Amino acid sequence: MHLAILITYIFLLLIIFCYSLVQLNLLYNYVKWNKLKSASPQLFNFENLDEIPLVSIQLPIYNEKYVAKRLIQQICKLEYPTEKLEIQVLDDSTDASAEVNRSYVEAFQQKGIDISYIHRENRNGFKAGALKEGLAAAKGEFIAIFDADFLPKKDWLHKTIPYFKDEKIGVVQTRWGHLNKEHSLITKVQAFALDFHFVLEQVGRSFGNHFINFNGTAGVWRKSCILDAGNWQGDTLTEDLDLSYRAQLKGWKFKYLLDVETPAELPIVISAARSQQFRWNKGAAENFQKNYFTLVNQPHLNWSNKIHAFFHLLNSSLFAVVLALAILSIPVLYIKDQFPEWDWLFYIMAFLGLSTFIFIIAYGFTYRKMEGKKASFWKFIGLFLSFFSIAMGMSVNNTKAVLEGHLGKKSSFVRTPKFNSVQKKKINAKAFSKASFSWEYILEFLLVFYFIFGIYSAFKLNDFGLLPFHLMLLFGFGFISYKSLFSKS
Repeated sequence: MHLAILITYIFLLLIIFCYSLVQLNLLYNYVKWNKLKSASPQLFNFENLDEIPLVSIQLPIYNEKYVAKRLIQQICKLEYPTEKLEIQVLDDSTDASAEVNRSYVEAFQQKGIDISYIHRENRNGFKAGALKEGLAAAKGEFIAIFDADFLPKKDWLHKTIPYFKDEKIGVVQTRWGHLNKEHSLITKVQAFALDFHFVLEQVGRSFGNHFINFNGTAGVWRKSCILDAGNWQGDTLTEDLDLSYRAQLKGWKFKYLLDVETPAELPIVISAARSQQFRWNKGAAENFQKNYFTLVNQPHLNWSNKIHAFFHLLNSSLFAVVLALAILSIPVLYIKDQFPEWDWLFYIMAFLGLSTFIFIIAYGFTYRKMEGKKASFWKFIGLFLSFFSIAMGMSVNNTKAVLEGHLGKKSSFVRTPKFNSVQKKKINAKAFSKASFSWEYILEFLLVFYFIFGIYSAFKLNDFGLLPFHLMLLFGFGFISYKSLFSKS
């Protein structure tokens, strides 16, 4: 039994180590991209009206009491020839905001803006269903999509649409910005994680010619690409990732624009962050089951593409690995004390622990890119430790999501509530954070005491190798438990 625990623990560490090597490769790609001058791409000439294509903008919203008006107003301010622009408000709302949103649309219609209001009687297919229904009526050759919490700048279309001059490009994706990054520790660590994805991962995959993903919003699709790839499908919770892979399997190229930022609002309450994480992680697992085995059997894709796609689609499954490592870490501490003759196994564990330093280096590059001259080493270390601690604290929530995704259990698309938190007026976020109490909360609370015992064990056994790990786990589960059980903000 003791040996089985150690072998399992080493195997889990090996998975994390392999994932870190993939991230190191993405870092290499990013550094290489950063040093090379990219060739001038083909671009539409926007000085020639005949070259400016017709664009449809889709705004999928659902019960967005606080941010729908802000979104519609911002989109109607975009700089683009009015005769070349169509706006669709795809409103699946079931509350009083539906009629309010309709009135906003009618007001802009009276100003001569080509904007329509589409309200479905059901939520079949959730967001994917709304986008598909809107697409059937869309006049544009290109389809831009913005979720309710995004505020693109006025020249956004001028910075994205010209790249479609290259007929092989099916998607142009921009980087997310953060309107309320400094709101709380929750928003700071979310921004830290998203910046890593949008700076290192998206650039690294794009430069390495690996599969990347449309991020559900703040991007543009070529309409013919959507249709060629099989249109929007609502059988996974991440319809964006699904269509991205199906489009790239058809040979379409994605263009990622790191330097075009589209600001958005981060979730400010823990229930919202939990539901968003649950949806993203379950959707990734569903997409692995749906698309990876098709991808791996494509003879024209090299093994590098297949390995990167494997870890891309399974990155959410690492939460299950982390949770298992955390739980096994305390028994490992006692086995190490009882069986000193197995020291060679613990040397292997120590070597595989180098993955932590790879993550620090990779996240450090992202942090420095985003902060520029404001970058502080100690602030970075604080953010890194906070992010990883809270991410580990979310591992119960996310492991449940991953298991449901791999096992094929279906669930509803739960929207992430937005509160327009960038305004100074007070928002009653509690009224919109309706996360029901569940067994996960109890398990997370019990794990707080479990890792207190792990810290006690370090002093009892005079072995402090895992003490930093257990301190981070204590903080992570303690933070998530407190916010979930006792705090609503």
